[in-house]
Amino acid sequence: MNSWQILSIEDDPAVAKSLQEGLQREGYRVEWCASAIQGIAYAQTHQPHLIILDVRLPDFSGLDVLRRLRGLGLRQPILILTVQNEEVDKVLGLELGADDYLPKPYGMRELLARVRALLRRSYGELSSQDADLLYAANLRIDRKRTQVWRDNEILNLTPTEFKLLVYLVRNTGYALSREQIIVEVWGAGSDLEDDRTINVHIRRLREKIEPDPSKPSLILTVPGVGYRFKG
Repeated sequence: MNSWQILSIEDDPAVAKSLQEGLQREGYRVEWCASAIQGIAYAQTHQPHLIILDVRLPDFSGLDVLRRLRGLGLRQPILILTVQNEEVDKVLGLELGADDYLPKPYGMRELLARVRALLRRSYGELSSQDADLLYAANLRIDRKRTQVWRDNEILNLTPTEFKLLVYLVRNTGYALSREQIIVEVWGAGSDLEDDRTINVHIRRLREKIEPDPSKPSLILTVPGVGYRFKG
């Protein structure tokens, strides 16, 4: 399974189940919310990589949800689902900040193609989890050469810091526990037990990649859990 999380805001359980199962077969993580209020709250809290938004919802119009999401500063790609031939909805949706639209009924192959295209367009090489080059914010990460650039400046990262950064970037948007970080960066058999050691590595990495390490904007602390790379 890949690390891409998709939020589906759809009030029809049958449609939502079909969409969810189709995406999960391709390895995506899918969360379903049946109402606008639930969807907005989930998007704010969990920051999914992509949102699939039905225009017709029971509590608010999908276009109102779209306006609210963009107003809250959420910038992930949004694919809106419209009823066939409703041109006004399509045009207005794009004007409000949608990245693409798909009329119902749609085929799963077309939906998957739209999803892949939006992820590729929005996250660049990061959309391929096995890519040698990863991009996040103003960082360029060359996994083959184990080098990192911030804009045009090459950063002097230790091997551990490099592995830590790659792991965080590949899981952009996800809250990662210290235990998960230890297993993925140091290995399952590691004798690294002190959480403070993780905190020190995070602090040093922040000092090298953050515009202002005293006010982190890339590697965020998730209280009671661990860390999340915002990108």
